[in-house]
Amino acid sequence: MINFTELTGTELLNPREMLYSFNRIALPSFKQKALTRKQALRPMTDLKAQDFRNSALQAIRIERDAISALENRVDHHFVRACEVIMACRGRVVVTGMGKSGHIGHKIAATLASTGTPSFFVHPGEASHGDMGMITSQDVVIAISNSGNTSEVVTILPLIKRMGAPLISMTGNPDSTLAKEAVANLDVSVKTEACPLGLAPTSSTTATLVMGDALAVALLDARGFSAEDFAFSHPGGSLGRKLLLRVSDIMHVGDRIPMVDEDTTLSGALLEISRKGLGMTTVVSATGTMTGIFTDGDLRRTLDKSIDVHTTPIRDVMTQNGKTIQADQLAAEALNIMEGLKISALPVTDGSGALVGAINMHDLLRAGVI
Repeated sequence: MINFTELTGTELLNPREMLYSFNRIALPSFKQKALTRKQALRPMTDLKAQDFRNSALQAIRIERDAISALENRVDHHFVRACEVIMACRGRVVVTGMGKSGHIGHKIAATLASTGTPSFFVHPGEASHGDMGMITSQDVVIAISNSGNTSEVVTILPLIKRMGAPLISMTGNPDSTLAKEAVANLDVSVKTEACPLGLAPTSSTTATLVMGDALAVALLDARGFSAEDFAFSHPGGSLGRKLLLRVSDIMHVGDRIPMVDEDTTLSGALLEISRKGLGMTTVVSATGTMTGIFTDGDLRRTLDKSIDVHTTPIRDVMTQNGKTIQADQLAAEALNIMEGLKISALPVTDGSGALVGAINMHDLLRAGVI
């Protein structure tokens, strides 16, 4: 059996002695630490609400000035960066370390969703296998405030060797990164919003804004449309508004409220009631739509003391009412209805033939509203 005294050079205390030692030595230390923590969590009564506001406003002003300074840096380097990306046959690979990496993730996501295929590669992981994600057909955007971040600089020779064009975003135009790039986007700032001048604040904001400016310039150059944007955002209300077409949700066939011109007003009212869209279309003998009769038309008609059983619908209908084509966006139908203060629309095809009907409830159920 191992002797504790021989092993440690001290004697093993009995339980009573151990409890005594704990109460005399360890417990006061624990109490002191707990007290210190409690004091640290206690509100600082010498700080006023205005102090918090002043600090916040100062940070906003510093970052605002950093953004304003970018206007003079949208120069030939910026144009060159756009030209290189527009000529890219692969993808834009964004890389950066630390806070610059977080900003890089956002820039890559913005580029990808606005027509420029892009993704982010962590520079540390690139040195351990992820360089295989980059090809000579790609363009690399490297972000580093100092321009000398070791993890980014380490992979520069590999990027140059494969022939992928390099665009840098740095706060130091004399840095290694800036000198190796075909275009350097200057995102330097006079001061960080952090009062210690340590936490990346103004510099990351400036970088993010420059990235957005780059994405928007490329978006315009590509003629990127709202429909193109929708294909990158198929989920949620945004996708529904930009992708859903009238033909996807309109009533068709026997569900279309429709009467001919000789139908009596009472017959038209029965059709409105049966189909439940708050209106009926009126068609000629050849099937061409000649008018529409709505709830609003009914109220105006009743004010004239017209006999609903003998009056033909052609005498009280709204001629050539507003329509929408089946291939238009459902969001456009919503805009028309809201603009004209109506609740339903007949749907036609390219030749003007009646093919469906849609109302506000259909848009609501589809999530367009």
